[in-house]
Amino acid sequence: MTISDIDTARTPAPRPEGARARPPRPSSKPNGQWKIDGKAPLNGNEEWKQVDDGLSVRERIENVYAREGFASIDPTDLHGRFRVWGLYTQRKPGIDGGRTATLTPEELEDEYFMLRVRIDGGQLTTDQLRVIAGISTEFGRDTADLTDRQNIQLHWIRVEDIPEIWRRLEAVGLQTTEACGDVPRVVLGSPVAGIAADELIDPTPQIDEITSRFIGDPSLANLPRKFKSALTGHPSQDVVHEINDVAFVAVEHPELGIGYDLWVGGGLSTTPALAERLGAFVAPDQVADAWHGVAQIFRDYGYRRLRNKARLKFLLAEWGAEKFRQVLQDEYLGYELPDGPAAPKPRSQGDHVGVHKQKDGRFYVGATPIVGRVSGPNLAGLADLIEAHGSTRLRTTPHQKIVILDIPEEKVESLIAGLDELGLQARPSLIRRGTIACTGIEFCKLAIVETKAYATAAVLDLEERLKQFDLPHPIALHVNGCPNSCARIQTADIGLKGQLVTIDGEQVPGYQVHLGGGLVSKTRDEAGLGRTVRGLKVAADGIADYTERVVRRFLSDREGDETFAEWAHRADEEALQ
Repeated sequence: MTISDIDTARTPAPRPEGARARPPRPSSKPNGQWKIDGKAPLNGNEEWKQVDDGLSVRERIENVYAREGFASIDPTDLHGRFRVWGLYTQRKPGIDGGRTATLTPEELEDEYFMLRVRIDGGQLTTDQLRVIAGISTEFGRDTADLTDRQNIQLHWIRVEDIPEIWRRLEAVGLQTTEACGDVPRVVLGSPVAGIAADELIDPTPQIDEITSRFIGDPSLANLPRKFKSALTGHPSQDVVHEINDVAFVAVEHPELGIGYDLWVGGGLSTTPALAERLGAFVAPDQVADAWHGVAQIFRDYGYRRLRNKARLKFLLAEWGAEKFRQVLQDEYLGYELPDGPAAPKPRSQGDHVGVHKQKDGRFYVGATPIVGRVSGPNLAGLADLIEAHGSTRLRTTPHQKIVILDIPEEKVESLIAGLDELGLQARPSLIRRGTIACTGIEFCKLAIVETKAYATAAVLDLEERLKQFDLPHPIALHVNGCPNSCARIQTADIGLKGQLVTIDGEQVPGYQVHLGGGLVSKTRDEAGLGRTVRGLKVAADGIADYTERVVRRFLSDREGDETFAEWAHRADEEALQ
């Protein structure tokens, strides 16, 4: 690529309208942008955050609430500040999804917590994994879920046990600091950072600098909403960068060498928007400052009056990429970033499932549970298995998968056999490989529908029903218990959004269907959102029936090397029913 090529692409092409957020409508009311409107709080959330943004609640948890019990917790601490330390009250058992929207948080919640263990870059050791497993077994009734943001979540946690849990986590270098809340969340990183033979650059030093400098920084502990980050140095673009608030994707500049392409403003939820390139090249030693600049723009200019308009994507929709870049350079960096090229289309699958050679001649092995559901004993067994095969390192992925590193070639098959015994498959069906699910009604107060159990049953059923077919690629089946899209329904081949649906005149738990979405991959040139078909709903226990039907139709109607997503966008509505 020549400099003239870069200049031609100085202003990146705008996203299609459906993939962009819309800024708040013009109003005489201020939007709560600190640098424009001042810092006067415009809603209850902003009021309590200004009084105490949440970092200091740890002292109260350790010295008051853990000693005096759940009933002693201040309501604002419980429903606001606890989140900054990775804690949400979980859903009380037995409350059906039809009551989710009619009950108050106090009526929905149990006296137990979900605890999110923050795993920046997805990097774990077997010692750390064993500690998480022990906490799950001793304090969390053996629960554990791999999330699609590289974290591990535990349930059934009592406030009385939290200080001891923190002590154990921090003794091995783990934390829950800012795992939730209006703060910088976990930093996604390539699961094969530092070890992949085809890696452009190891982003670990940049991730470490960001987290060491800014996680727990009081100046960033009161953002308008959550702030999600991702970095990858791998050509598979394996960190779902298009749906993060800020992301850095490795590229090779023709004159400046290896660095990163800067993206901002992605996010899904009920108003999905794909991130946009700023057209700027960021050198490795500039990444932390550029990240900090974007975070400060969000803090200072983000909309705070309406929480449903408070993500960075709405500011980007008003400003556009060119203005955003200019403000970043002029007000926060103090220098101009050079123009840079876009990353080329990925050549490999970004979930890293299977056996792959490392740059040092050893191997890494990617394996999948079913929809991220694991357990304390399962994780303890995994730690033992990894060590028995000569390694102490593993990674979590943004696809609810596990990657085991540093395996000698002669031990690969033995490891795979051991993983199978733990319910972790390194050679899974393309249905199991592509299916993820959010927490669902079992624990989540926002959920309307169960997800993990229905998705698991569907995977097992579909593996039998479709075993005679040669699928051309993994079918991304994403199952979400509510409209908030934690399981990324709009960027799946088949995305299922939990809601109550009417089937044969009866209201039952089910899903609205999204079809043909996806992020950039070796089978997709650019990211795009799925389509919906009016009236297309599926009962919660009908996932396998619908998926079998639509996949069979795809295989029947497919033209050439067409992908499911390509077919879904051109197919008649009748074919998608």
